[in-house]
Amino acid sequence: MEILIISGLSGAGKSKAASFLEDMGFYIVDNMPAAMILKFAEFCAGGSSRYDRVALVYDVRTASSFDELFDVLDKLKAMDGVCRMLFLEASPETIIKRYKETRRRHPLADRTDSLENAVRQERELMEPVRQRADFIVDTSRTSTAQLRAQLLHHFVTETEQGSMAVSVTSFGFKYGLPLDADLVFDVRFMPNPFYIEELRPQTGLDKPVADYVMGFRQTTDYLKRLEDLLAFSLPLYAEEGKTGLVIAVGCTGGHHRSVAVAHALAEFIRRQGYQVSESHRDMSRG
Repeated sequence: MEILIISGLSGAGKSKAASFLEDMGFYIVDNMPAAMILKFAEFCAGGSSRYDRVALVYDVRTASSFDELFDVLDKLKAMDGVCRMLFLEASPETIIKRYKETRRRHPLADRTDSLENAVRQERELMEPVRQRADFIVDTSRTSTAQLRAQLLHHFVTETEQGSMAVSVTSFGFKYGLPLDADLVFDVRFMPNPFYIEELRPQTGLDKPVADYVMGFRQTTDYLKRLEDLLAFSLPLYAEEGKTGLVIAVGCTGGHHRSVAVAHALAEFIRRQGYQVSESHRDMSRG
């Protein structure tokens, strides 16, 4: 079991970080009091795999005593599994600007006479928590994509790149482009099994058709170049913050060439460690 405590300054990006971590497979609980964290951890340890990775948002609104939080942290670290703390911060100028842009009230606004004093007071209050953090991320000059990339770096292993789901589909140009496609590849230049009588009723998922399509050098050369392109670009899409990518491969009718190539691409992407779904939009058309 993995437990991550998300803490930090109001306006530094805790909600955005929690949203990204949820996409990465964490079960998120917001504003849980320290007194309840240990009981919740014990519940998760004896529960289903849904609670294998839990992220708990803890901030100045929840705090009654940081000593209580630190006692809970020490007990969690002594349990089986992993317990870490992420602390998000930003410069006072950045936080003040964000609050003025969103027109939200600072959690300590009732305790002070100005937003500037509320921000300063929270920074002082949260300093002991900051000192206990395993990871500190300053979001003052960090875009949402860069924040997500840092979270991926800290909390997702290389074998879990599947935080970006990739969908590979084949289609026929005669029926129109898939509207949700991010990348479209045209394989109509490849020799067409449609003109081979015994292959015509089969599809690109059938071995005789796949062997025919892959039996030409232009096909294997093109596929190798596509694989090189995707090996280079998929990590960049994931780093930029894309959670889903749709790759469409088209031929004339969507029965033979596009199906065989889409299937081969899906297998390649799966070997790279990504979550892959494969579909063939027009393969069953008459």
